[in-house]
Amino acid sequence: MKDIVSVDHLRVEFATGDGPVVGVQDVSFTIAPGETLCVVGESGSGKSVTSLSLMRLVEFGGGTITQGALTFMRADGTTLDVTAASSQVMGQVRGNEIGMIFQEPMTALNPVFTIERQLTDGLMLHKGLTQEAASARALDLLKSVRIPEPERRLRQYPHELSGGMRQRVVIAMAMACEPKLLIADEPTTALDVTIQAEILALINRLKRENGMAVLFITHDMAVVAQMADRVVVMYHGRIVETGTVEQIFENPQENYTKALLAAVPKLGEMKGKAAPERMRLIGDEAARAAQTAPKSRKPEVLLQVKNLTTRFPVKGGILRRTVAQVHAVEDVSFTLNVGETLALVGESGCGKSSCGRSILRLIEPTSGEVWIGGRDIGALNHHDLRRARADMQMVFQDPFASLNPYRRLKAQVAEPIQNFGLASGTDLEARVVQLFDRVRLPREFMTRFPHELSGGQRQRAAIARALAVNPKLIVADEAVSALDVSVQAQVLNLMMELQEDLGLSYLFISHDMAVVERIAHHVGVMYLGRIVEIGPRAAVFDNPQHPYTQSLLSAVPIADPRKRRFADDLAFKPITSPIFPLSYQPAKSTYTEIAPGHLVLNA
Repeated sequence: MKDIVSVDHLRVEFATGDGPVVGVQDVSFTIAPGETLCVVGESGSGKSVTSLSLMRLVEFGGGTITQGALTFMRADGTTLDVTAASSQVMGQVRGNEIGMIFQEPMTALNPVFTIERQLTDGLMLHKGLTQEAASARALDLLKSVRIPEPERRLRQYPHELSGGMRQRVVIAMAMACEPKLLIADEPTTALDVTIQAEILALINRLKRENGMAVLFITHDMAVVAQMADRVVVMYHGRIVETGTVEQIFENPQENYTKALLAAVPKLGEMKGKAAPERMRLIGDEAARAAQTAPKSRKPEVLLQVKNLTTRFPVKGGILRRTVAQVHAVEDVSFTLNVGETLALVGESGCGKSSCGRSILRLIEPTSGEVWIGGRDIGALNHHDLRRARADMQMVFQDPFASLNPYRRLKAQVAEPIQNFGLASGTDLEARVVQLFDRVRLPREFMTRFPHELSGGQRQRAAIARALAVNPKLIVADEAVSALDVSVQAQVLNLMMELQEDLGLSYLFISHDMAVVERIAHHVGVMYLGRIVEIGPRAAVFDNPQHPYTQSLLSAVPIADPRKRRFADDLAFKPITSPIFPLSYQPAKSTYTEIAPGHLVLNA
């Protein structure tokens, strides 16, 4: 069969103030019908630029295809020269014959249109469906990507959904018209392991049934092992190795590929180890990963959360009255010591992010107490709360949404230092330079804008800004989910270094169980707004007691292509809604202590 995609000696350049910058050069590959090609590599290696070139979207980001041929076999059997196609033809192809799942859902979704409008527009344009038929198809799409209460979600706007739910909407949009080619740019980055397994199974099923070709871009080598037929490894804009998934995993030839595979954290590596360990780094940086003995500290509580509850109103009727409530966080209690990391894990929409934001009063909790350093955060007035924010900072899940698109990175990292009057003049400049060095961002990036960086580089800039005021507590909301394994290792090791040196405490919100196992002191598992199991990391991972914890750990993909877990159809569990009527009075959370500090929620 003819290849659906053929890329031959692609070269893309970007115009900058310092002259042209080469994004990718001499990139060649093909994708056959029903085949999945995975592209892996570090952040900034040219993975996303390659995918954007296939849809000619790279032009909208200041890029120019200066060399090479891109051909795509259309649904009618004709071959399209992508580099020479008119804007009108590309408009017919994009979203219809080529679907794309973007890395950052808030940049792919229009904030002023409802989810239904964004799903139905493409269906009516490309498939000629009526509004009624398109709405029915949109509802089916939301059900296929496992979004709870899809009827209500259709009427909502992107900002009303969690990061994981937004990502699932983007996946539904990409697959709406059943494209011949699906380009998936980090499609499962924001998803927990259970939803990730279901989405990957859905992509596999569509690939089998429709002969769809898939270009899958990811930094998660375990996902590569589960999905890929062939693998392309990119480094500094070039392809350094290509082969079947078995060849790449079992007999890698290039040193970079070997280092990339070695740096992948694997679930179970920490079995029998009491203290967290540094992540493995790639190549010459490996020396930095040497483990130092953690400083012995007398246990001292920094953060104490008591019966925290956060609920959001659900409006309905002509008068938009509150008719129900979303129980986002329900009766959550825990403590976090100075210099330790507590990881909150769970499914997308389980209340992890809402819990972190409620603790910092970025959203006002409904009830409960939060104490940081002996200070009652809930009782502070606006002025005192602003001053207290120097001690507590947050790294958000989506760096593109949290960074100002109109300001240079240097100004954004310096802003919190200026706000709290910590430095000025040459001291301020030196502090900003030091922060860029610490998060391994080149100093020339200081004058760039957020859109000029890759997703991983933007996240490092966001982490540098959070570290700027030397906080005592950092709430890291999926802070490393957008990073490839090498940069992820650097950033996590940096966070652990700072923890050892400065006694920093982290509330680490994540869905990556292998990373959590490696860096956390304690783990709390959340489900439907409640902590269902909490305890020392070794106790929770080695002896999970709650059925949900057990299912979460069993869904983690294995970085071995010969141990693929995807059956033809997964046994999908029913989705439970966190929305309850106003009259509903939930029971208090009561726990059974299995072992010292290891608590499991009573049924």
